[in-house]
Amino acid sequence: MTVPTDRPTDVQAAILAFVEAKTRTSWDPETDLFATGGLSSLFAMELVVHLEKTFGIAIGGADMRLDNFRTVASMVRLVRRLDGSAGA
Repeated sequence: MTVPTDRPTDVQAAILAFVEAKTRTSWDPETDLFATGGLSSLFAMELVVHLEKTFGIAIGGADMRLDNFRTVASMVRLVRRLDGSAGA
């Protein structure tokens, strides 16, 4: 089951829930998860797979930049852009 992406708050809540469950830490959506040691490069690949499955998107090529995964807010923007709902 994929999570609809037309509401940014729903996307953010879903991503936060996943990251917080995996790290057992609460995060602010604007916190740099890599700079603070919250995520590793190994976990980043798990995160990519999770985003693809949860939101029904494909992440590849230029979108695999670390900047797209640094914060929950940047992941929300990526998901909504790839889904086409960013302009909705």
